This record gives sequence, structure tokens and C-alpha cells, in this order.
Amino acid sequence: MRTLLPLLAASLVAGCQTPLPPVDPQMAWVEFSTPSPGGKLLMAERLDNQRLSDGRYFQVTPGSHELRVRFDFEVFGGGGSLLTGPVERLCYLTIRYDHFEAGQRYLLEGRSLAFTPSARLYNAKREIVAEDREFNCII
Repeated sequence: MRTLLPLLAASLVAGCQTPLPPVDPQMAWVEFSTPSPGGKLLMAERLDNQRLSDGRYFQVTPGSHELRVRFDFEVFGGGGSLLTGPVERLCYLTIRYDHFEAGQRYLLEGRSLAFTPSARLYNAKREIVAEDREFNCII
């Protein structure tokens, strides 16, 4: 029984980690990154105002799309003192890009400057092609 329990727990955890789907060459693929210190989570929330079931990426048809992402990050020294611990922020950012191309990879980067979040969309040449046009922070 002692060996069965850890084995069962490991299989449950492994079952929750599904692989990413194959990249469709007829679609554009958007990956995520949080290079700024304190960036904890960046995930897909909505595509063209439709909620997504998998927040790890966007895969979009060519053309114009509105991407909404959830960005969780920490701000250190919140509360007016450097001695206080980090303050967590939960924000939603909206990015619109009109020229997604089939077969291309894009990178969406979430960044924060103190309490202000931002996002940039880069093409494969690492050129900025879009920036967030609005954000809404809950915390």
C-alpha cells in the first residue's frame, strides 16, 4: 500500500500535464515570456472575446485578432516601505494585431514597471509589432 500511494499520486500529476498541440502551419503561433523580475504568470485568457480552454498559447488564423492575457506579477516594497514583502498584482492586458501570418511564430512578453503592467508582441525577427492598448488590474 505504501508504494501504491506515491505511484497513484505521480500518475495523477502526470495526467494533468497535457502536451501542447502540434503547430498548424495554416495558423500563427503565439508563445509567452515574462522576463521582468517578479513576473510569475502570463497566460492566454481570450481570443477575439472568446474564452480559451488552454491558456498556455494562442494559435490564430491569419489576419486581425484581439488577444487578452492574464498577467500575475509581484511588486517588491509595496505599501510604501522597502521592508514589507512583495505585493501580488493580477492584471488583464489586451493586445490587438492586424497582420498575423500563417506559419509564423510570435512572442508575447509581459513586463512590469512597479505597479504598471505592459505587454509587447514580437515577430520572429524580434521586432515589436504590437503593444497592449489597455489593461485592467484586479489586485
